[in-house]
Amino acid sequence: MRIKNSRESNSPPFQDSPGRAGAQETRQDGAAVEAVIFPDAPALQERSLDAWRRLCLTCRRCSLRQEAKGVVFGEGNPRAQILFVGEGPGGEEDKLGRPFVGAAGQLLDRILAAANLAREEVYIANVVKCRPPGNRQPRKEEIEACLPLLQRQIELIDPAIIVCLGAVASRALIRPDFPITRERGCWQELDNRMLMPTFHPAALLRDPGKKKAVWEDIQLVVKLYTQICGEES
Repeated sequence: MRIKNSRESNSPPFQDSPGRAGAQETRQDGAAVEAVIFPDAPALQERSLDAWRRLCLTCRRCSLRQEAKGVVFGEGNPRAQILFVGEGPGGEEDKLGRPFVGAAGQLLDRILAAANLAREEVYIANVVKCRPPGNRQPRKEEIEACLPLLQRQIELIDPAIIVCLGAVASRALIRPDFPITRERGCWQELDNRMLMPTFHPAALLRDPGKKKAVWEDIQLVVKLYTQICGEES
C-alpha cells in the first residue's frame, strides 16, 4: 500500500544563515539470522540490539572493513518509533564511530531540531556500516553483504517509521529501481512499517534548493509520528 499525502509549502526553518542501488538479500527469520550471517560466531545468549551491535562490530563480510577504521553500527533510542537510514559512514563517522556527525550530520541535527525531534529520541543508521574508500557510493555487492545486518537491526528496534535518506537507502529498502527525485515524499509500506524516501542531507549541501522538499517530507513524518504517539498514549 502506498499513501500519498498533501505536502506543506512552508519554507524549511533549518536554512543556513546568509553569508546516494542496492538489492535485497533473502530475509531470514529473526532468531536464526545471526547463525546465517555469522556462522563462525558463538550463538548469542540474548536477542537484543546491543548483542547484535557487538556481533556486527566483528563483521568482515565485505572488503570495506579492510580500509575502514571500524564498524559504525548506529545510535539512538533502541526503541525509537522513527529510524533514519543513510548511505554509509564518511570520514568523520569512521573516525568517531558514530553516524551522521560530519557536515551532513550537522544539517540532519538542524532538521531534527526544526521538527522538534531530539537526536536521542530517534535512531540513526546507514545501509553499509563501514566507510567506502574516498566516500564513494557503496557498490552492489557491499550493499548486499551489509543489508542483512541492517534488516536485523530494524527488526530489533521495531520502528513504525523509516526515513530513507537518499537514493541508496531508498533502493536498498524499497526497490532497486526506486526514483528518488520523482517519488520522494510519497509514503511506502514494508513489513507493516511506513517508509518515507527523501533526499540525503549531503544532497542539500550540494543543492540548497532541495531543502524545501525535505522539509515537506519531514513534516509528513512528524504528522504520522504524532498520530502514532497519540494512539499509544
